[in-house]
Amino acid sequence: MSSDFEVQYVDLHGYRRAYVKAGSGPALLLVHGLGCDHTTWAPVVEGLARNHTVIAPDLLGHGLSDKPRADYSIAAYANGMRDLLSVLDIESATVVGHSLGGGVAMQFAYQFPERTERLVLVGAGGLGPEVTPLLRAITLPGVQHLLAVGGLPGIRHLGAAALRGLGSTSLPGTRDLGEIATIVDSFADRGTRTAVRQVTRSVIDWRGQYVTMADRAYLVGDLPVCVVWGRDDLVLPVAHAEVAHRLVPSARVEVLPRSGHFPHRDHPERFVRLVQDFVASTRAAEHDPEARRDLLRVGSATASDDRDRVLRMRVGTSA
Repeated sequence: MSSDFEVQYVDLHGYRRAYVKAGSGPALLLVHGLGCDHTTWAPVVEGLARNHTVIAPDLLGHGLSDKPRADYSIAAYANGMRDLLSVLDIESATVVGHSLGGGVAMQFAYQFPERTERLVLVGAGGLGPEVTPLLRAITLPGVQHLLAVGGLPGIRHLGAAALRGLGSTSLPGTRDLGEIATIVDSFADRGTRTAVRQVTRSVIDWRGQYVTMADRAYLVGDLPVCVVWGRDDLVLPVAHAEVAHRLVPSARVEVLPRSGHFPHRDHPERFVRLVQDFVASTRAAEHDPEARRDLLRVGSATASDDRDRVLRMRVGTSA
């Protein structure tokens, strides 16, 4: 990330949170994925900051933020994002979430509709059970010890170098390996390993993702939603973009060719244009407490049908 964007820190509830703030204008909150940090957005921050105030935090347990023994649930992360925006005097934002961050973004919209202007879901979690077996494996007993061994300097360096080497080739299924190598490097830190495992276990078990937005999708019908996915995503299948569209028919869906699980890094200029056009062409949602109350009263049957349909779905393209 450009040196113009200095990492700043704020203490919230006794924990230090790192974030980058850049630009001016309507706010964009960029929420990274599992094992990543604010630097995953490096290729797009400068472009987005030309027209927006961009906030890119490190989630608790990631990057330069503290890594305590704490609550690493999706709801807790959403609370942390709300509190960060409050400290920064930002009342509402378009929330852009990648992978795990997509799940946090959806939870944020559910918990704090009055502070959510729009949602941009980038290869987002929470749209079906299918997920790469590597993430399912992290939830198994004893994996913490394997991660610790993998975090030892020699083993970690060899593994990361091998992943980066494969990632630089054009072989099938290798597109995201460079990014995965960066995540492997982060396992040198014990706090990071613990946080990653706790986060993973809060949303995934050996059968796949069990946390889903399907049961609450009916609440975001008036919220502008954009879904961005890489066609070659091997972490979360591109078919989940269609699931999102079924759940929120008004959603704008963009599937990028020659892109894996990190479309914002594979095609940064296009990603910036997509987000800027989406924001410019949609009106920020206005929270109506009475309308939401009515939806909650009558929407439970629909929510149950949607949830069951999505959880039964097997798209057949999981990694």
